[in-house]
Amino acid sequence: MITLADCQQRDATDPLRTLRDQFTLPAGVIYLDGNSLGVLPNTAAARVAQVVTQEWGQGLIRSWNTAGWFNMPQRMGDKIAPLIGAGPGEVVATDTTSINLYKVLSAALHMAAQDAPGRKTLLSERSNFPTDLYMAEALCQERGFTLKLVEPEEIAASLNADVAVLMLTHVNYRTGAMHDMAAVSAAAHAAGALVVWDLAHSAGAVPVALKTAGANFAVGCGYKYLNGGPGAPAFVWVNPQHAERFWQPLAGWWGHATPFDFTPDYRPAPGINRYLCGTQPILSMAALECGLDTFAAAAPQGDMRALRSKSLALTDCFMDLVDERCSGFGLGLATPREHAQRGSQVSLTRDNAPASSGGSGAFAIMQALIARGVIGDFRAGDGQRHLDILRFGFTPLYIGFEDVWHAVEHLRQVLETREWTRPEFNQKHSVT
Repeated sequence: MITLADCQQRDATDPLRTLRDQFTLPAGVIYLDGNSLGVLPNTAAARVAQVVTQEWGQGLIRSWNTAGWFNMPQRMGDKIAPLIGAGPGEVVATDTTSINLYKVLSAALHMAAQDAPGRKTLLSERSNFPTDLYMAEALCQERGFTLKLVEPEEIAASLNADVAVLMLTHVNYRTGAMHDMAAVSAAAHAAGALVVWDLAHSAGAVPVALKTAGANFAVGCGYKYLNGGPGAPAFVWVNPQHAERFWQPLAGWWGHATPFDFTPDYRPAPGINRYLCGTQPILSMAALECGLDTFAAAAPQGDMRALRSKSLALTDCFMDLVDERCSGFGLGLATPREHAQRGSQVSLTRDNAPASSGGSGAFAIMQALIARGVIGDFRAGDGQRHLDILRFGFTPLYIGFEDVWHAVEHLRQVLETREWTRPEFNQKHSVT
């Protein structure tokens, strides 16, 4: 049996324990939702205030040059690049994940239409994040492609001669299951398809090696494990061999080769810079940089091994404690136990009861936990293959083993006392 003392001892000997001091964490809160919104870096509030009061307030428009505003997308991109296995000058921070996905998916379909015009299928996973599927559906309708959705175990067999592009999220947002990027990319290429990867639940959480794995395109999120703040700019990477083959469809002035020449014709910037579009959100960029700077000590030169080791230890501990302390309450595990097959979260299911009896209760259980200060989140199932999910994210930068023990103890108490059946925990909110 794992005891509280065991967890406290593991924290005492954890070489990464001081990384927590870089963040502002509310007292009495165990925050297990960094896979949805990362916490506040200590430096962020003062840095954003500096941008507002000094760079904007005093420098005014001069700050595009004097404060380095103009080059922020590239500077942030170069800080993200080593975390995802990309090189300098290959990544830009810009726009949202959805917008960046539209750009790269458009480029991939354009390449496929030119290089293999007979291929008309865009293949993806049925449980991929919805915005990815929505973007894919719209582009397929526009470009005359068919979107085919399969289960993860069906991907390899579905890579046939009609598939032009395979679009996957590296770590599944619901289950935390992680694809073998190199193996999947190799299989897609062997079948003649391009691969687009979404790193929203990977960047800053697990080691990623885009170039080594042979990826073609990738996008990712700045406000989850990168701790860039709500709505932080996302990022985009294109394999250098593809970067200058086409315009991306949102040919805005920021992606022009010489935007301040103000010419009426569009000439795309070289390399990844053409994947920029409009004027950048400087306040959000400044906050994102604070989040990225927290990785300097944790992942020097992008070496994610120490963080990954702790992440796996935290998630192993959580799973083991749930097995030991919460058996008999209908909980199941949606996340793979195998290290190579999971990201940095654990997703629990609960036996689905008929809707007339309140369903699985997973939503209410999470609300009861949140009321106790254990913050995770809920993702609804479809009542068939995909069950309701209690989702817990483990960010090794600021989560410890004692946090894990107390979180499971609160979960046990909520289940044992049936606290989750109280009416206030069964009221749905706009964001779950």
